[in-house]
Amino acid sequence: QVQLVESGGGLVQAGGSLRLPCAASGRTLSCCPMGWFRQAPGKEREVVAAISWSGESTYYSDSVKGRFTISRDNAKNTMYLQIDSLKPEDTAVYYCSAGPEGRVGVLHRQYEYDYWGQGTQVTVSS
Repeated sequence: QVQLVESGGGLVQAGGSLRLPCAASGRTLSCCPMGWFRQAPGKEREVVAAISWSGESTYYSDSVKGRFTISRDNAKNTMYLQIDSLKPEDTAVYYCSAGPEGRVGVLHRQYEYDYWGQGTQVTVSS
């Protein structure tokens, strides 16, 4: 079992930045591809970024490309999402996820992930 805990969310003005850590316990994260998803009120959960187990490959959705940066520190068992140039439409609950052990590449579909955190709220004011 893997337990994932997101933090770093909050209320920020448009144009601001946040850094969201996702800390893992129960298993070393170096095994697994990981991702960040978000869900805005009244909308379906969507992928924003994903990273391979090694960190060498990444994926970004078109809506966040150039503003979001996903990274991981396997030695600290932590993944990060750096969010810059925040927009009101980035307001959502952000979730981190971990995929199957040994899976190669990046995963950007919800059903490909096995473990999920509880989420952290990001609210962007205009």
